[in-house]
Amino acid sequence: MRMLLLSACLFAGGIAQAANDVPGGGIDAEALSRHVRILASDEFEGRAPATPGEQRTVDYLVDEFSKAGLQPGGDGGGWTQAVPLVRAQVDGPVTASLRVAGQVQALVNGEDVTLQSLRPQSRVSLKDAPLVFVGYGISAPERHWDDYKGVDLKGKVAVMLINDADFESAAPGAFDGKAVTYYGRWTYKYEEAARRGAAGVLIVHETAPAAYGWNTVRSSGLSPVFDIERSDAEARAQHVPARGWMQRALAVSLFERAGLDFEAAKRSAQRADFKPVALGDATLSADFRVKRERVVTRNVVARLAGRSHADETVIFSAHWDAFGLGEADAEGDRVRRGAVDNATGVASVLELARVFAAGPQPQRTLYFIALTAEEKGLLGASYYAAHPLAPLDKTVAVLNIEMFSPDGPTRDIASWGKGRVSLEADLERAAQARSRSYSPDPNLEAGFFYRADHFAFARLGVPAITVGPGLDKLDGGVAAGKALREKYFADCYHQPCDRWTTSWDASGHAADTTLVYDLGAALANSREWPRWQDGSEFKAIRDRSEAARR
Repeated sequence: MRMLLLSACLFAGGIAQAANDVPGGGIDAEALSRHVRILASDEFEGRAPATPGEQRTVDYLVDEFSKAGLQPGGDGGGWTQAVPLVRAQVDGPVTASLRVAGQVQALVNGEDVTLQSLRPQSRVSLKDAPLVFVGYGISAPERHWDDYKGVDLKGKVAVMLINDADFESAAPGAFDGKAVTYYGRWTYKYEEAARRGAAGVLIVHETAPAAYGWNTVRSSGLSPVFDIERSDAEARAQHVPARGWMQRALAVSLFERAGLDFEAAKRSAQRADFKPVALGDATLSADFRVKRERVVTRNVVARLAGRSHADETVIFSAHWDAFGLGEADAEGDRVRRGAVDNATGVASVLELARVFAAGPQPQRTLYFIALTAEEKGLLGASYYAAHPLAPLDKTVAVLNIEMFSPDGPTRDIASWGKGRVSLEADLERAAQARSRSYSPDPNLEAGFFYRADHFAFARLGVPAITVGPGLDKLDGGVAAGKALREKYFADCYHQPCDRWTTSWDASGHAADTTLVYDLGAALANSREWPRWQDGSEFKAIRDRSEAARR
């Protein structure tokens, strides 16, 4: 009850603000569209970190923040925060094969499997490594779940399912039903297998539980991979020598040749009493070289100092990176422009910075951060959270923005995942104040809460959400919104066709950004603090720093 009262108090000022005009002439739809058009243009080459596209992106963002009247908020009084990373990419051809029942099957990288490595090594060489099916690859003692059951994975390749055991179960079980937990994320699965000493991991791709098709896996799998800098010992503990995905059809065939039924094995893995099983005599051989190099990419950080509580911070964020240049599509296009994902979010952060700078000075300090390397595993956000430019215990909230729509206005707005945080109710109040509605994430099974930059802050206790578009279109309702969303994820997500076009309608983008302004203005001028609800895995972390906010 206390949390609800705090939430209501927090937004009391926000409702009043929402009834007034936004400073600076309001959020400008034409400016949003222009920012997206420029950031997603061929000149920016898909905005990959540590490429010429990054430099063009950083230059553009710094220029826009400066023109808006913001101050630099980065390292040493500059506009950027250096984020040192290791970039690893396959160097040359990949040779891979399966041996099952005396027969050898050559595997094509990118078609049958995707293989890569973040281990500190110049070459991956697996020779007849046995394959072991470990279900969903989850060890969750607090949920009384262990897929490994003490299996020895040294020298072996763990084959595992994407998502978690509840996704295809008839009723909710240990993993919150259809709503993906962190245990369902591929990042967790690689990390856990490394802790278990596996020589490799192959995740079976299935479109529904992954929430994206093989084209997305392929484009990501054939791109360089990144990690924060670690000592060799830390990197070896964190990463298996070889990691990747396999097509579902290959998995079905592999299980059959090993004397197993894939669907029956999957059903077995949905029970807590599942035990790992060797895939007959099946082995994997793989050989490829890895080029590793240190790169420094950058978060771009602008700051608006607070008037009376300058030591308290509200962050507005979006990731500026996309996937750069990749394999050509059917039309010969190699540029993965990232217009929706996430030039739209960056455009919103630029407009928010402009209107806040044009208005009265807020009580609390505002940071506007364009984060790097989100597509590489939330690395820019994770680096900031580990090296904050303002103390996290006095960071009021993070309002992250992802993938606003180019398809006109909706009646609703949404946030990603079920965060169990008071900011969700605050966003709902902001929407209601402008005669709109709030829709909880309609696709909890996609696990979006763990796939956006706000998660890097949330896991350290900072109240955080990612705001995204609703589906209830003024023209066509929810059915039209769902159809557009499904088409985007099927055809253009991380692909060259995620581009700005002359049909781009930024009116909905502007309306959604205005709600983020309303929520941010309420936070910036309040003495209250958003809170995690009981049951949130992040509440205890935040509670430990409660004294700093008194």
